[in-house]
Amino acid sequence: MKTIKVFSKPFGRSWSHLNQQKNNVPLLHKNYLRSLKIEKRWVHFYQLIIFLIIFLSWEFSSRMQWIDPLIFSSPSKIWGLFLEKLQDGSLLTNLGATLMETMIGFIVSTILGVILAAILWWSPMISKILDPYLVIFNAMPKVALGPVIIVALSPGYTSIIANGVIISVIITAIVVYTSFKEVDPNYLKVLQTFGATRTQCFKEAIIPASFPAIISTLKVNVGLSWVGVIVGEFLVSTKGLGYLIIYGFQVFNFTLVFLSLLVIAVFATVMYQLVDFLEKKLIKE
Repeated sequence: MKTIKVFSKPFGRSWSHLNQQKNNVPLLHKNYLRSLKIEKRWVHFYQLIIFLIIFLSWEFSSRMQWIDPLIFSSPSKIWGLFLEKLQDGSLLTNLGATLMETMIGFIVSTILGVILAAILWWSPMISKILDPYLVIFNAMPKVALGPVIIVALSPGYTSIIANGVIISVIITAIVVYTSFKEVDPNYLKVLQTFGATRTQCFKEAIIPASFPAIISTLKVNVGLSWVGVIVGEFLVSTKGLGYLIIYGFQVFNFTLVFLSLLVIAVFATVMYQLVDFLEKKLIKE
């Protein structure tokens, strides 16, 4: 009986201790989530502070003429021009044209890049043949091909969209193809053991494992698509935000230039956040 008492007390204590630790898990989780929320609020707070410092310094420097107001303009002038262009509808017209071209270029370049990556993964022979050409084409300053594309496709929406596609399609293919190759070969061996075809391996193992890389490529393509479309509008367009920038330079209206640049920055950020939101939703699922 003494032996039973000696062993029963430590066991009872350890059991109660485990129950206490188990009960503390939800509390620790809540504290962790609360700390994440607090950290996120502080991040947003500092981001807002930096934003205000930049624009207030810009406005103050322009008013004090520490910087040339004619060249660098000021936030107040840009805001006034924004309201003016918003009322006459010209800003929305030009923004709509650029958004349409950018979205089409973004979608087409992503689809073509993933298809090209799939072809390279499917056929090692094609991959070996095209590898040096992909490297060369990726290193080439594709913006310089803009005039050639415009002459080949004629001025208009098609050449502007093509200019946006050509800038991002190769980098998309290279990044996604690299991700395809880095998938653990053991996954494929397991599927092949059960008689899976190459198509089934691609669908069940390669695509799911490469999903984060594809999403990351979407984020990169947001910026590249805007660059390609704006450059195309520089060269040929009669409307769009790129056209407003060129027109502003020609008439020495740098307030219009900065207005167009800020609008581009805002909508490029919105597109990036949408892709980020899509990533979080799909990863949760």
